[in-house]
Amino acid sequence: MHKIAIDNLRQYKSESQKCFAIEATCADATTFALPDGPLVIYLFNPFPESGMRQVAANLEQTLRAHPRPAYVLYHNPLLEHVLIESGRLGKIFAAQQYSIFSS
Repeated sequence: MHKIAIDNLRQYKSESQKCFAIEATCADATTFALPDGPLVIYLFNPFPESGMRQVAANLEQTLRAHPRPAYVLYHNPLLEHVLIESGRLGKIFAAQQYSIFSS
């Protein structure tokens, strides 16, 4: 899947595209060191609750250490209560199939 993501990024072309610094990273999300710049994180209900709690704790810690804009787009948000409980994110939009959180 990682190779497919890289191929998709390489082939993507859009006249409206404003950002070209896009990377695909293959890593364990529960231990991944988030970059210090603004964040957009896309989740498709990827973990059991224990994994989601670890990712939320990592995100909370990095936002505490380096306050910055962060957005979490969470599709099929079965565990959104974990993000709400983190305290660093607020839900800014919700629909039946997804929720969006912001720092």
